[in-house]
Amino acid sequence: MLTKRIIPCLDVMEGRTVKGVNFINLRDAGDAVELGSLYAEKGADELVFLDITATVEKRKTLIELVRRVAKEVNIPFTVGGGISSVEDVSALLNAGADKISINSSAVRNPGLVNTLALEFGSQCIVVAIDTRFDGEKNIVHTHGGRTPTEIITENWALEVQERGAGEILLTSMDHDGTKAGFACELTASISASLQIPVIASGGAGTMEHFTDVFTHGKADAALAASIFHFREIEIPDLKKYLHGQGIVMRLEKSFA
Repeated sequence: MLTKRIIPCLDVMEGRTVKGVNFINLRDAGDAVELGSLYAEKGADELVFLDITATVEKRKTLIELVRRVAKEVNIPFTVGGGISSVEDVSALLNAGADKISINSSAVRNPGLVNTLALEFGSQCIVVAIDTRFDGEKNIVHTHGGRTPTEIITENWALEVQERGAGEILLTSMDHDGTKAGFACELTASISASLQIPVIASGGAGTMEHFTDVFTHGKADAALAASIFHFREIEIPDLKKYLHGQGIVMRLEKSFA
């Protein structure tokens, strides 16, 4: 059985980690590099750094931040925000990122997924999907969740897999920041239809929510932000709890 992963997400704005509810009302949560290093020490399996205003402000993810993270962090990390070309990806990977995440640029130009997968390998191409339920169906959103499209989420997940994505980062905007639990039904539906891993994001509030998304939601990894940033749940405690629930985790020797 494959090990399930715990992934802290650091939404970055001007080098600081921020967190909001339903993608708005942001508040400061600390230095991005310092937090990333701390999470690595505590047993996080991977990290995700998202420059949340890069696409909106038409600028690129900060290469310098990636270099700083690579020097301080010894676990794999993904970087996203404003990535739209082979040159962008090459610069980020050369600066030390292990994977890159694309969202708006993939929706705008689906062929970009094919191009990046061929150039760099599917293993380092993550397609992030920000989704909201419109009362009838799940709809993909772009530009940090600000812009709705007409694309049905489940169809888009299948398409990007076919185009060469190596992983899906699925964020439920309806659940984001609410701490009411992950979108397990949607996550399970997409996970069952794909052969590539699905990272569930949006709604983590308790340890039980992680159990739910790994069992009922069929997620390969679970991503969370504020509960880690504000130390509501400590990663070692979470992994010990999940291990006790029969979920296969990578445990550090110090707290196995």
